[in-house]
Amino acid sequence: MSAFARSLSRRRFFGEASCAAISSLPVLNTLLNLRLAGSLAAAELPAPGEYRALVCLFLSGGNDSFNTLVPWSGPEYSDYTASRSVLALPQHQLLQIHPDNTPGRNFGVHYRLPTLASLFDSGDAAFVANVGTLVEPVLNRTQVAQNARRLPLGLYSHSDQIEQWQTSVPQSRNGIGFAGRMADLLRDLNPNGTVPMNLSTDGSNVWQTGIQGAEYAINPGNDQAPTGGAVALSGYQAAFDANNPTRQAFSNGVDSLLTRQYTNLLQQTWAQKRRQAQEAYQLYATATAAPLPGGITFPNTSLGRQLHMVARTLAGRSTLGAVRQTFFVNRGGWDHHSSVIASQEAMLPEVDAALAAFWAALGVLGLRDQVTLFSASDFGRTLTSNGRGSDHAWGGHQFVIGGGVSGKKIYGSFPSLKVNPDAGAEVNALDTGRGRFIPTTSVDEFFAEMALWLGVPKSSLPLVLPNIGNFHSITSSAPPLGFLL
Repeated sequence: MSAFARSLSRRRFFGEASCAAISSLPVLNTLLNLRLAGSLAAAELPAPGEYRALVCLFLSGGNDSFNTLVPWSGPEYSDYTASRSVLALPQHQLLQIHPDNTPGRNFGVHYRLPTLASLFDSGDAAFVANVGTLVEPVLNRTQVAQNARRLPLGLYSHSDQIEQWQTSVPQSRNGIGFAGRMADLLRDLNPNGTVPMNLSTDGSNVWQTGIQGAEYAINPGNDQAPTGGAVALSGYQAAFDANNPTRQAFSNGVDSLLTRQYTNLLQQTWAQKRRQAQEAYQLYATATAAPLPGGITFPNTSLGRQLHMVARTLAGRSTLGAVRQTFFVNRGGWDHHSSVIASQEAMLPEVDAALAAFWAALGVLGLRDQVTLFSASDFGRTLTSNGRGSDHAWGGHQFVIGGGVSGKKIYGSFPSLKVNPDAGAEVNALDTGRGRFIPTTSVDEFFAEMALWLGVPKSSLPLVLPNIGNFHSITSSAPPLGFLL
């Protein structure tokens, strides 16, 4: 069953979207009203043939990003090794990179991420340092301890922080996501709306759930059957099948149900959604049927299969009538309370190999400038060790990849890696304890950069990111962070 049909009965739609989420954020009702009134009239329409897509690579569980991006040498590396202790990577396990905007400061990338390091030095990737969920700027640990600033609900909680990364509304619990709000605003830019603007290779997610729609779920396949594709209605076949009377009878019955006109509103809505689901399946299956050009091979891993499915969808964008799209892919398993060094050594190569294949596919498709991939995760992790691994924290580092990225730079503020002692003078105002760092860049700023690139008018940023005014003025001529051209 496709996401179109499934979305009708989703608990989130009837519960959170129609009640708690909307009532807690009246601006979301404003978004809906403005969109229906033609809020895009003032936005500049894409040029003929223009296409752009965002790919969210979510590393669920909380990736220890302080071993993804590391100071290379000098006092900063000494602070890193002193604070991380047994979790610190020796210098020979770092790939040196040379940011253009950190004079006198070089950094290293985990040696299991050579593709990411190479893309950074070639100018096709960037890092955003110490980014995390914030309601408003928090300057120091005293403000946290005294509740002098509004803080995200459920700090250090997986479920809360995953939701808040995906909604960018950390002051309340709701099921309307950032990409979902963008789709409510931008989806009419796609001339053929049969297949939704938001597509997911990981089923239902908050990030792509809007007021008016949700993600289109794609099956990425598995290690035994890696092809994947749209999810068909079991037993149904649109074409006539004289050799299978049972299937033909079932298909005829389904067609009869879907073409019938109902007086009951619920029955009529169900039939309409089912028809839309069948139309979306047929169109998506047709658009993604051909193999990728150029003989690009993706690794037969969870992430490799998901990004392969994204690449096939990108290749079929013209058939889908897509001008703007978002994709959600997820690789779980990053909650390394123990064996963080060994676990990352085992898992990061999967990420790197999938990124390498995806970048090669974008090159063959001629879409490197039109597609931006970014990482996200629940939270950063403690700089100090619990004796076996690292624990839940707050701010962390993320990366962005694409030809449209102003790369070879580290955006935001890379923090001091000194950790406050249990007793005595404070040495790092951002450390709330054990190297749980207050973010110096908000998720709002991170997402605002991508929203503008995708086509959200600057005046409409508060509609998709309700807290953006706490971090960036929409009347400013400066970009939120500047990592997208």
